[in-house]
Amino acid sequence: QVQLVESGGGLVQAGDSLRLSCAASGRTLSSYAMGWFRQAPGKEREFVTAVNVNGGHTSYADSVKGRFTISRDNAKNAVYLQMNSLKPEDTAVYYCAAAIWYSYVATKFDFWGQGTQVSVSS
Repeated sequence: QVQLVESGGGLVQAGDSLRLSCAASGRTLSSYAMGWFRQAPGKEREFVTAVNVNGGHTSYADSVKGRFTISRDNAKNAVYLQMNSLKPEDTAVYYCAAAIWYSYVATKFDFWGQGTQVSVSS
């Protein structure tokens, strides 16, 4: 119904920045709230950030607040995650997801991308 593809991950040093992109196909993203989640090896998938349908409301996990910024461009059918001041503990596979209703709970999201790896060295 909605296909999501993440890109922009890579290997960086602590303090560097990355910008992740999430491109959608199949349906327009304008009807969905969007979120970013991440999963490190051996850990559960955790909430990173989310944005509502029109981009007017966002939420962030405490661990990334002030460093990460979510944005969306419905005209381009895309969502972005700007990551600044990266830390080794940010190392994880990052997933974008779409939800009919705004949420920060992974089980509430209906569609998921396959993830992009972000690795931060110290």
